[in-house]
Formats: sequence, structure tokens, C-alpha cells
Amino acid sequence: MEEEAQTWLRSRRMLTLALLLAAALLGDSTLAKDKTAGTDADRQDASQSEIRLGMSADFSASARALSIELYRGAMAYLLPLNNAGGVNGRRVVIKAYDDQYEPDLAIRNTLKLMDEDDVFALFSYVGTPTMNRALPLLQMHHDRHFLLLFPFTGADTNRISPYDQLSFNLRASYDQEMKGLVDHFVAVNRTRIAVFYQADAYGRAGWGGLREALDEHGLEIAGEATYRRGSPFDQSYDRQVAIMQRLQPDAVVCVGTYPACAGFIRDMRDRDVDCPVATISFVGGGAMLKLLSAAEQESNKDYTSRLVSSQVVPSYNDDSLPAVRDYREAMDRYRDAIMPPDSLLHPHGKAAEREYAPLPYGFISLEGYLNAKLFTAILQRMGADPRRADLVATVLAMGDFDLGMGQPLSFGGDTARRQASDQVYYTVVRDGRFVPFRDGEWEAWAKR
Repeated sequence: MEEEAQTWLRSRRMLTLALLLAAALLGDSTLAKDKTAGTDADRQDASQSEIRLGMSADFSASARALSIELYRGAMAYLLPLNNAGGVNGRRVVIKAYDDQYEPDLAIRNTLKLMDEDDVFALFSYVGTPTMNRALPLLQMHHDRHFLLLFPFTGADTNRISPYDQLSFNLRASYDQEMKGLVDHFVAVNRTRIAVFYQADAYGRAGWGGLREALDEHGLEIAGEATYRRGSPFDQSYDRQVAIMQRLQPDAVVCVGTYPACAGFIRDMRDRDVDCPVATISFVGGGAMLKLLSAAEQESNKDYTSRLVSSQVVPSYNDDSLPAVRDYREAMDRYRDAIMPPDSLLHPHGKAAEREYAPLPYGFISLEGYLNAKLFTAILQRMGADPRRADLVATVLAMGDFDLGMGQPLSFGGDTARRQASDQVYYTVVRDGRFVPFRDGEWEAWAKR
């Protein structure tokens, strides 16, 4: 088995190297073609009627709810914008491809978006494993000035060298989410913290953030259990739960996607492991809650108590915030029109069991809405003839700005800041929905 695993790993490495080499060759040929034609390689023709954003995400596999809701939120902002004439007479459109949360497909999609679709920027990629494959391609094509804007991940890959110059983030990082969760748990004497995580780059990013946060308190991870990317809700997670039963942690942090985390939480509660459970923003709280609520009705058990989820955008129910009011109105008005095309959702044809029921509102679609609003604000600053080569300077010159989120945001400054928000929000389930979890309320979870 070990020899087979090594052979598989070698094959994967060879495939990745081949794909990256192909990327370099394709990039060179494309650049040569651009130069021969006497065109500006970083500029979309001013006669075009649209600005294209390129998105690679999972629209048909295990994490599809994340990508669909992020896309819907972005379109809820862009659809009325385009109906009103766009930006300087040009519509802003999203060219999206399905990567099924698989890194190799993300490589293919990224090359296509850059070389065939000539997108203005990459936008709202979903997931760490796929983003990690796209960033080297951007570095290889750095002279064409492609950037990755506002990916749906809090991993550090695009926040530290060598790839930090290729991306801008709206959201806080996983390290910041983990630090907040750990600080709150330790403050209520819950110091034995274990982790359940996806066995890939995303899971390791969350694991690393948890380790660093605990280290600040002189603590270590109490134990860990992993699962394979793509694992469904309806499989058994008893093996991982058995590990937690042996560990008897004070709390468990989950770094996964909504099907696996929901299945793990269900099986934990079924086996009477009742310590608090925390999930981070990428899990997809709305989709996870939908699965757990349905399971509660079947089993007549409580799967959502002592469950806290960290988020990187404010509550989608907080209509005191201008951005949230506008978001909710747009989601109501354009509910059906903002769905991704069927070619993304059903690549092998429609099937009743694969139909997706969109969420009315959610943290992820709100993040997508804010991503689109922020890009539009950047584009408006670029004038009538936007160029990729000017994108970095434009964003860094924004300084402090307001998206209507009830908090200050900023890019640039003395540190050339590339992450607009550091804010982390905490939510718990009450009456079948996520509501804010206030600082004083953590005390009810104190270990006595």
C-alpha cells in the first residue's frame, strides 16, 4: 500500500509539473501573439461592452453550495448595476467555470480564463487547494498583470511571500478567526481544544492557525481527526468521533466543508460528545445548518446547541447596516435571475436529486455581494479605459473606504495593506438560524 501511495504521489507531481510547464508555454505563445499583433497585453479593447471577471469554483460537487451562494451574492450586486448601464458604459460580467473543488481542474480553468477569455482579473475563487494552484500561474504570467481579487479563503498563501503581491483580500484570515475562537474558549477555561479538519491545504491552513493561537497561551492542540476532501454528509464519521471520545476535549474546532462538518457534528451528538463545537467561515454555516436542521427533525435530537461559527462579514439579518439592507433587497428582487447557468450546475444533465435550493440570505452570498461592490468601487476609480497594469496602484491608493458594513476598511497605507478587513464575528444557532454571539454570552459555556 505504501509503494502504491508513493507511485500515486509521483504521478500527481509529474502531472502538476507538466501542467505548469504547459502554462508557461501557453503564456509565452500568447504573449508573442499579443506583441505581434501590436496590442496591449494587459488591456481589454476599449470598444468592448463588458469587463470580464474570471471565477473558478465548485458548482457541481461537494462544496457546491459555497460557490453557488458566493456567485449569487455577486450577481445580486452586478445585475442591477448592469441594468443601469454598468461602469462607464461597460457591463461587469462573471465568466465562471466549474472546478469541482479539484486543484487540477482549477489549473485548467485559470489558463482558459487568462488565455482564451482574457479576463480583466480573477475573482472570488473558492477554496485553498484550488487557489494554491492558481497563484503560481499568475506569477508565471506576472508581466500580463493578472490579479486574484477577493478569494473565498482565509489561508495565508496569498497573504505572504511569494504570492502576496498577486492578490487582494476583503475578508479576515483563518489565523484571525482561530485566534478569536481560541481566546474566547481559553477565557472560559476551555483549554483542551481538539481539531477536526480536511486532509489537504485548507485543513492544514486551519490547523496551523489553531496551533499558533494556542501557542500564544502556552497550549498545544489536544488531538486531531481528519477526513478526505469531498466526503458527504450521509457517511459515518464514527471513527473521527471515537478519537474525540478518547480525547475528551473541552472544545472541538472544525476546519472543513459543510457536508463533512455537519455529519461529524451529528455523529458527535449521537454518541453523546457534548462539548462546544466551533466552525470557521469557509464551512458554510447556512448550508451546514440546513443539513443539521433536517437531521434533527428525523432523529428528534438537538444537533445545533453549543455550536459557534466564526464569520468574516456581519450578520445578514442586521438591517441597521446599509450594505445589508441593499443586499437583502437585491436577493429578494433577483432571486431566480442570479442563479448560475445550468451548464455549471448540471454538467451531466439535470437530475432531480441534484437540484439546488438556494438560501434566501446567508453569510456567503453577503460576502459575494460585498466582493462585487468592492470591485465596482475600484473599477469606478480607473476611469473610462481601465487597464490591468493599473489595477494594483488603484487599489493601493484607495486608503480608507466604506462599503456600508458598519466598520472601517482600508487598502494601501504605509504597509501597502492588501487585506481590507480584520473583523471576525461570532454566531450561534437560536430558533433555527444563526444570530450574533455577544462577548458576555461566552461565559455560559465556561468549564466549571
